[in-house]
Amino acid sequence: MNGLSIRDLTVVFDGFVAVGGVNLDVPAGDVRFIIGPNGAGKTTLVDAVTGLAKASGSVTFDGQELLGRKVHRIARLGVGRTFQNSTVFEELTVLQNLDIAAGWNRGPLTLLRKRSVTPPEVDQALETVRLTAVRDQLAGTLPHGQKQWLEIGMLLVQNAKLFLLDEPVAGMSHEERDATGELLGELSRTHTVVVIEHDMDFLRRYARTVTVMHAGKILSEGTVAEVQADPKVQEVYLGHAVQEA
Repeated sequence: MNGLSIRDLTVVFDGFVAVGGVNLDVPAGDVRFIIGPNGAGKTTLVDAVTGLAKASGSVTFDGQELLGRKVHRIARLGVGRTFQNSTVFEELTVLQNLDIAAGWNRGPLTLLRKRSVTPPEVDQALETVRLTAVRDQLAGTLPHGQKQWLEIGMLLVQNAKLFLLDEPVAGMSHEERDATGELLGELSRTHTVVVIEHDMDFLRRYARTVTVMHAGKILSEGTVAEVQADPKVQEVYLGHAVQEA
């Protein structure tokens, strides 16, 4: 599987350049964190990749050009995305949410019935996202962290290969954040993971590589240590100028 490749990506809203000529490579199997101040263009970049924002340039994943395609066609190419606010069907159970995401041909009435046998990919997703024990629980009653895991599970059963996660640990407990970090590592064995995040402690523990954005452009890239040591990042992201020795 090839990774995500972005070339000269530009997004303009009414004359305002939200993303200005970004070049970005995320190798297959990476856990890439994208950070930056509010308004840096992080979410807009993901919107462009997933077809929600009109953009120019080139975005390829697994050798397929994404720009110019409809949202649902991009999803069919293996690109999955979560949002800051949960988008699960809260009035349905965890299992029913996964059934719908998997596209199984079950009508509304049969979806409401419990069953003893589930499709193997649904069982596997439940195990991967640690929700087997609550499979028959209403999604609306899940803690915030488990709702985020359910969304990831829904992407798994849709055969997503690229996961674009927008602040997945916002509002989570320490235990939930740790479990989510471990889950991202597990996913990266067979998927590519891109995370938009503000939680610096979470980033330090679980990011493999980091891209820092500022004013619609890439400011710095590298390992966590390299990015933290970059004077440009310290000045822009931490909000103060770095004194020269």
